[in-house]
Amino acid sequence: MKSYYVYILASRREGPIYVGITSDLVRRVYEHRIKAVPGFTSRYNITRLVWFEVYDDPLTAIAREKELKKWRRAWKIALIVQGNPEWNDLYDEICS
Repeated sequence: MKSYYVYILASRREGPIYVGITSDLVRRVYEHRIKAVPGFTSRYNITRLVWFEVYDDPLTAIAREKELKKWRRAWKIALIVQGNPEWNDLYDEICS
């Protein structure tokens, strides 16, 4: 069964954050880290995976991503802090 991930990347606590969706979280975060695709994350050096959720259904994941993108920044920060209060980079955790 295929999984779908909604994720949040950050450059640092006070810096810009990015909400995305993918079916391969390790690959996609790696692409952000090496700046493989020009855009918002490469321009602002947003490379730290600070939060993610897993879904079995792509439509549910897409709906969640759209919902989070509409959220106020403070709400996104609260979501991150709830699951990752230290804003640790979770990339190594998902790679192992």
